[in-house]
Amino acid sequence: MKRLSYDPNNTGLVVVDPYNDFISEGGKIWPRIKEVAEANNCVPHMQQVLTAARAAKLRVFFAMHHRYREGDYENWKFVAPIQRAAWHRRSFECGTWGGEFRAEFVPAAGEIVASEHWCSSGFANTDLDLQLKRLGIERIIVIGLVAHTCIEATVRFAAELGYDVTVVRDAVADYSDEMMHAALEINMPNYASAIVTTSDLVEALAA
Repeated sequence: MKRLSYDPNNTGLVVVDPYNDFISEGGKIWPRIKEVAEANNCVPHMQQVLTAARAAKLRVFFAMHHRYREGDYENWKFVAPIQRAAWHRRSFECGTWGGEFRAEFVPAAGEIVASEHWCSSGFANTDLDLQLKRLGIERIIVIGLVAHTCIEATVRFAAELGYDVTVVRDAVADYSDEMMHAALEINMPNYASAIVTTSDLVEALAA
């Protein structure tokens, strides 16, 4: 593997969907993700990456899924299956604990929360690209949930927009080992320039 190096002047960390519903005990979706997330220490690794990025003075961006609000989707002509599931589960419901940032991932002053994405990509129909470009960000490091949906969709879209992308393989999780394998070993290598471990990334950021 080539030596990792990240310039804080043009590199940003993108944290995807660190909601309680996803990554906290008692969250609506946590039971589906728990086994894989605990096997690779996803949440502690996400915390390590965020801490290292802040210490290295990288800009931090949060790409958050749309939080359910009463009336969502009801008058839409077409609702994608993934959106229908969120609708029925009332995922990340606005005004509830499940729809809040897990405490360790609450944005610090000056960190940017992009407008919420309605489906999977953190870029589609949001201002994430604008926010990155305004700050001169050309390379992004991506962590969060879920590997084969929001992470993969965000990575693909980032590549389409011309960003250089790094994915931290043990700071993401999925519903099964098979889904993780498909996302990290088959699909994302076509779009991410580097797929690295937390320890490798933290070492690079500290250099």
